[in-house]
Amino acid sequence: MTVTIGCYHAHYSNIEIIQKALEPYDVELLHFVDPGLDRRKSDPLFSLEKAQRKIKETLDWVAASRVDAILVTCTFFTAHMPEELDYGIPIIKIDDPLFESICESGQPPLLVFTNPATVQGTLERLIRYAMLKGKQLDLQSQTLEHSFELLMQGKKGAYVELVAAGLKRWIEAQPDRQVWAAQLSMVQAAEEAERASGVRVGDPLKALVGHLVERLQL
Repeated sequence: MTVTIGCYHAHYSNIEIIQKALEPYDVELLHFVDPGLDRRKSDPLFSLEKAQRKIKETLDWVAASRVDAILVTCTFFTAHMPEELDYGIPIIKIDDPLFESICESGQPPLLVFTNPATVQGTLERLIRYAMLKGKQLDLQSQTLEHSFELLMQGKKGAYVELVAAGLKRWIEAQPDRQVWAAQLSMVQAAEEAERASGVRVGDPLKALVGHLVERLQL
């Protein structure tokens, strides 16, 4: 039986990543993209409350579109969506399976970001998640400056090249830590850094597919 998943993205580049990852499964993917929210979040008059209201409005719309589950692929959205949402269907946040993998890893984590606006919210959610699991993480994070704007400008090739180089640099600088690409948009760069370095790089997609298969019985 085909499972219909409503996917809520901050950027169009995530559509291809999710489509390719779930191609082997009997799923229908409906994509809802809001790059404008990312552009507006740094405006002086754009408050966190406005962001939360817009995220909820879109999730209401997705839930009403006859879907069996919702997948939120943007860490900014997951960090600021209301916790009490209940549409009677699974709401899967991109970073929850990632958090589980980080907590299960035997190495202290180094989370690498490209979007500065997602860092604080993601780290706070990870710390809360780990505490609920009875884990205390020796956590570090880094942000690859001036990279995310390349993606938002449609310069995907330049984005992937810059991020892959940055991930490889942190792998070499922090050999005792497990490097994690914290955002879905970083998956291709993580794969390239892994091939170049010979060291495993964690990313949200690896954990997500297994979680979706189990949770939605794909």
